[in-house]
Amino acid sequence: MSKEAVVAKRYAKALFEVAREHGKIADVEQELQAIDQALRENPDYVRVLEHPNIAASNKVSLLQQVFQGKVSEEVQNTLQLLVERGREALISELATQFSSIANDALGQAQAKVYTARPVTAAESDRIAAIFGQLTGKKIRIENIVDPSLLGGLQVRIGDRLYDGSLSGQLQRMERMLNQA
Repeated sequence: MSKEAVVAKRYAKALFEVAREHGKIADVEQELQAIDQALRENPDYVRVLEHPNIAASNKVSLLQQVFQGKVSEEVQNTLQLLVERGREALISELATQFSSIANDALGQAQAKVYTARPVTAAESDRIAAIFGQLTGKKIRIENIVDPSLLGGLQVRIGDRLYDGSLSGQLQRMERMLNQA
């Protein structure tokens, strides 16, 4: 784990404890994901936040203007703390680490399901049920369409990949034929 990830995890743990005390774990997680997405979509905003010649007080004011009333006080205070300590670059990693901590604490797991076409709600529920039994956790599905899979699906939960795609089967068959 990188140094940034370790530091972000400390902030995420502290924020998680505060969120748990106030019963806002899911809300805080959604807010952090929304902030992360907004920052990814606006790289100029990130450059301003991370610029060394802009005073921390100006950065805090900017954050307050942008996120005031849109995020909880707990998230706003955490963002302010990151900026005041010169750790603006950790906001995205904070969101990732918070999700990981929340999932572990709540017995959940995030699954990225790669398919050649979008899955229906019923298919998503079935995938979640099957992998929930396999992992012993409540699975949350994120569907990613990848036409190169040809058919079937790949499921990534944490660092584990379950490959039931047609392209994966063809690759395994090719390796077996090359070895024979």
